[in-house]
Amino acid sequence: MKRESAMYRIKDSQKNTLINVLWSGARYIDEACSRLGLKNVSAWSVGDFLYLYGEHEDEGTNGLTQLTDSFADELGSYAELISAPGDMRLMYHCIGVVRQDKRLIRRRVFATVLKDGCADEYYARHKKLIDARGDEVPDGPETNFTICCALNKYIFGYCELVKSYDHEPSEEEKAATAAWETRQLEIMDWLTDDVDWLTGETHEKMKNLYQQTGY
Repeated sequence: MKRESAMYRIKDSQKNTLINVLWSGARYIDEACSRLGLKNVSAWSVGDFLYLYGEHEDEGTNGLTQLTDSFADELGSYAELISAPGDMRLMYHCIGVVRQDKRLIRRRVFATVLKDGCADEYYARHKKLIDARGDEVPDGPETNFTICCALNKYIFGYCELVKSYDHEPSEEEKAATAAWETRQLEIMDWLTDDVDWLTGETHEKMKNLYQQTGY
């Protein structure tokens, strides 16, 4: 399975119009996704950024690129391309056991901005997690998880959290999460509200603007 992401900056005062265009044009986007063999395609936004995510069975096909090319004129009216699917750098992955029935999962989609010169450090920290996992194929709670980076600066994460693993975190789990996130603040700042509970800051929630029908 090929997983792709893309990133845009929404033009001044165009966000609400773009949201309406995506909602009203969902059927046409669905048709294009089906025609191109794309699955689980979604569009997300925080601040003036737009993120796209999609999957394709054929590793050799650039399905998301074909989709964005199909709607280049429409998108170009409202947003400027920052990083095309083929240009997004994969920083982390934890695919695990993917649930095809998306009623079994919750999507966690997040965005951060790296501090200058910190892209390689971000990659290295997450590479250690991959190396520690080794050949293990996690059943959950995190599956179908990828983190991509645009311009060695903007981080976009897509993750499917398996609902059956939901539980109240233990004090040990809370402490481990707080330690990791505190250390990550050395090299990045959040655009979404994922760690507001830790920092006391206030950020926007990531907003889902489009989800391919059936997923």
